[in-house]
Amino acid sequence: MKSEKKSTIATLLHYAGSYRRLTYLGLGLSAVAMILGMLPYICIWLVLRDLIAVAPDWTRAASIAGYGWAAFASAFGGIAVYFAALMCTHLAAFRTAANIRKAGMAHLMKAPLGFFDSNASGLLRNRLDGAAAETETLLAHNLADIVGSLAMLLSMVVLMFVFDWRMGAACLMAAVVSIGAMCTMMGGKNAQLMADYQAAQDVMSKAGTEYVRGIPVVKVFQQTVYSFRAFQQAIEDYSAKAEHYQGDVCRVPQAVNLTATEGAFVFLVPVVLFLAPGALQSGNLAGFVTDFAFYAVFSAIVSTALARVMFAASGMMLADTALGRIEQVMSAPTLELTDNPQTPRDNSITFEDVSFTYEGAELSALDHVSFRVEPGQTVALVGPSGGGKTTAASLIPRFWDVSSGRVLVGGVDVRQTDPHVLMEQVAFVFQNTHLFKATILENVRAARPNASRSEVLAALSAAQCDDILQKLPEGVDTLIGTEGTFLSGGEQQRIALARAILKDAPIVVLDEATAFADPENEALIQKAFGALLKDRTVLLIAHRLSTVVGADRIVVLDAGHVAEQGTHEALLAVDGLYARMWREYRQAVKWRISAKKEVK
Repeated sequence: MKSEKKSTIATLLHYAGSYRRLTYLGLGLSAVAMILGMLPYICIWLVLRDLIAVAPDWTRAASIAGYGWAAFASAFGGIAVYFAALMCTHLAAFRTAANIRKAGMAHLMKAPLGFFDSNASGLLRNRLDGAAAETETLLAHNLADIVGSLAMLLSMVVLMFVFDWRMGAACLMAAVVSIGAMCTMMGGKNAQLMADYQAAQDVMSKAGTEYVRGIPVVKVFQQTVYSFRAFQQAIEDYSAKAEHYQGDVCRVPQAVNLTATEGAFVFLVPVVLFLAPGALQSGNLAGFVTDFAFYAVFSAIVSTALARVMFAASGMMLADTALGRIEQVMSAPTLELTDNPQTPRDNSITFEDVSFTYEGAELSALDHVSFRVEPGQTVALVGPSGGGKTTAASLIPRFWDVSSGRVLVGGVDVRQTDPHVLMEQVAFVFQNTHLFKATILENVRAARPNASRSEVLAALSAAQCDDILQKLPEGVDTLIGTEGTFLSGGEQQRIALARAILKDAPIVVLDEATAFADPENEALIQKAFGALLKDRTVLLIAHRLSTVVGADRIVVLDAGHVAEQGTHEALLAVDGLYARMWREYRQAVKWRISAKKEVK
């Protein structure tokens, strides 16, 4: 049986944990504070009543001073209690938001690494960090205001029907009109508009991050922001949704709402004019005027209470959509862990009839792929772009899990291995290297946090990074990414190689490790490979076929299938796909730009 979806408040209180008690306490104090805030108005009415009763001899109104002190005490008490209420709700809100972030991060830590390739960091951050921040407003302010305003409105309803129910009903008409207008703005199909608005904001955040990262390309080709059509379209879509909601949906209902709440006194005037002749005939003019004064004073509270309810309801909508975005993070797939993990017996890699299809794709990225890398062997994956080379490599560390078949490391299915043990077995160097905004020392030490400084320096030296350290004023302690300290693509690749060397894993996966390196850096990287690949099992992915000539075996992948496999010489002898790729590669190497111009 499918469980019902929890309400927004129930979900937030679940994240609050033990701090939910502070939320309850804060809500109770808020209700008390709002009731205390009403007492000064009652004191004002009592003053008016006494003055009217003794008019025109005002000196006989002896209790006015007492009412004044009572009004001051209740107003001061209401402020103090409300401050205490907000302290409680704020503490609970901050802890709730922190718990949401922690729960989201804990869940993402269990997600396969491939999930982050299809979900941009800017989008995840906006969903988790930004959405968690939006829930703070609901718990810290809006919820307390809702409870306080409801307590105020209930008290007002009781008070307004004590003296003259007709005047009381007239004052409450403003509340009826206001609530109707708010339901029109925020209820029904318009509730989905807020979700669409937030979704457009997510898309714009993601596109903005991608655009900022692509600024160097935009500037090189002298383009404008409009050349990045995805960003432009995201901005226009967000703007259109914001204008539609604020203009077409909210303009008229909000105008009606503000008119009703700010002009609540207007509803009272016709009723008073209708009742005045009867009061004159009955001779109870003083009582009638006193009642009118009471309702005139309390009509001012209506606008305050309804304004609080409106903003609180808006906060509820924002929190609801924020929780929806958080749920998208919490619904990310997680790696299934075995109850009885097995330890790899050696450093071999085996693909047994492996098939894999990306989520939402119609065609398989890999289709019944089988090959084996013996311990200490170097096996290269080559083939046309989109053939499945990187996908195959990503299945080894469980960036994704296979759709069918098995990937084995050391004779053990990777799904039956403890993820930490598996990651200790394998070192990776990808074409898209990522360095943290930290020192070079900390970037390399990320592979083995307990490594000594001398071990890190030795790994950097083995990765041919000595020239990088020499040109930096603080050497290995230089902070990357600040004060103009940026490394080229080839230099970043060598730092990543140092990280892999320090890890000292028995299996190494190289995915286009020299893709973005200039000739000088490529030569140094190739030299660093000697230290990294010695006595290790290596799976090498490369488009530059010259780097795979010496491999023990070459596996050619085409459209997700193993087209052929063998040594370089054997594949050339077969004269198949690999031989054709080799000829094209040799021809491309000889290609040169000619300075000669055709003479006509």
